[in-house]
Amino acid sequence: MSLRGTSSSPAAWDRRLPHDDADELSWLLFHQEDVLSLAQARRHLSAKAIRHRLATGRWRQVHRAVLVAHNGPVSAGQLRWVAVLAAGPQAILGGLTAAQAGGVRGFPGRPIHILLPASCRREALPAGVLAHRTTTLTDRDVLAVGQPRRTMPARSIVDAAQWAGDDQQARAIVAAGFQQRIVAGDDLHLVVERLPRVRRRQLILATAADAAGGSHSLPELEFLSLIRRSGLPVPTRQKIRCDSAGRRRYLDAYFEQWRVHIEIDGGQHVDPRAWWADMRRQNDLWIEGDRLLRFPAWAIRAKPDEVVTQLRAALKAAGWPG
Repeated sequence: MSLRGTSSSPAAWDRRLPHDDADELSWLLFHQEDVLSLAQARRHLSAKAIRHRLATGRWRQVHRAVLVAHNGPVSAGQLRWVAVLAAGPQAILGGLTAAQAGGVRGFPGRPIHILLPASCRREALPAGVLAHRTTTLTDRDVLAVGQPRRTMPARSIVDAAQWAGDDQQARAIVAAGFQQRIVAGDDLHLVVERLPRVRRRQLILATAADAAGGSHSLPELEFLSLIRRSGLPVPTRQKIRCDSAGRRRYLDAYFEQWRVHIEIDGGQHVDPRAWWADMRRQNDLWIEGDRLLRFPAWAIRAKPDEVVTQLRAALKAAGWPG
């Protein structure tokens, strides 16, 4: 059966904390977001009682062995429960799904990725669920708290990058992990070191090194790669600077020796308020004597020669010998 759900917003039905005297089934449904396996239901209810709930529409069977104890829309969190319960007791959330459960934003919620030990038997899965096997899954890789069980943030980002559809998506996932403060420092390097056959090893390590150094978005990473290919000096990324009002600002890229500042404009700059905030910051920089170049994110990919030509000219005008 295909899984269909809404966003991760609160469900339409009431899921208040059960009373202290609530029975075990009520607590189970509370902890598992109103999702339970058929085996769990049979431990608390007779077969007749289960059939009655399904026949009257109070419950729904969303998979051969998984039930939802309501008749409303299925949320993103509930879909994750359906996936792990359908896959069996050793299944945990992995990759991008685990990262999203831990707070990563900006990526589609489907398919749902689960991780299984290589030796375990896999149950039949609902449509929209992908199972991955691993021979390396230690206690360091599994989050000790939180349900359903999932991989630790760093392992989740590494797996999401190696399972990504292409290199660009893999780099975007790694960058998002640092930008959204899900991982930091050498977290990803430690995971890659203990995974002997991880795909995109060098891409993950290089992207993590750049992201930890301050390039927190995919356009910033692409800009840094362009700089290196062109033989230009490497700028400082995400440098902190105070504006005229004393507020802390982060510069996307700053060639400090020559006081050339690069701003990479993403989709947020279609917002007039954000645009004006950026113009104020630009004016502050010009007042102090810096040179400021602004490039839309798409130009770094589609017009790299023009970006390099303008940047080279600005650096030479500021005194860079070339």
